[in-house]
Amino acid sequence: MCYFDQTRWACGYWRWGHFRQQCNKEYRMGETCGLKLVYETRTERDVCKLCHDTEKKQRRYDKMYRDVQRWQREGNRNATIERTCAEMQEVLAQIYRMREEHDHRLQSLGQVSSKHIVPFFSFMSIRIERSGRARTRKTDEKGLEA
Repeated sequence: MCYFDQTRWACGYWRWGHFRQQCNKEYRMGETCGLKLVYETRTERDVCKLCHDTEKKQRRYDKMYRDVQRWQREGNRNATIERTCAEMQEVLAQIYRMREEHDHRLQSLGQVSSKHIVPFFSFMSIRIERSGRARTRKTDEKGLEA
């Protein structure tokens, strides 16, 4: 039961920091017993890097979505629409994996809240929460709005 620093971000994500104090069970200098306890928690006001990266991916997805909508109105861009829809699927899958990783870390301490869960309904859907308002965008298998 050795003691370590802990960093916790506003989103609830956390990580272990530097070793601070050795416990009585471990007698060898520089070694730890393997059980980690929190010595001090440093709270960050900002969200974690994973949240920042997820937000970037979401902005990219939103731009591609708006582009596809515009191209569909303009017409005569079927190949571009098809390629972009395939990219949208990939970006959506990346966002989903990043949220899963984030939620896994939150659940490891039993601190998950409903605002961090990304639901997937028929085909695909992503829950976006920004500044207190939430909206759900549903897409079909090509990434187009259903």
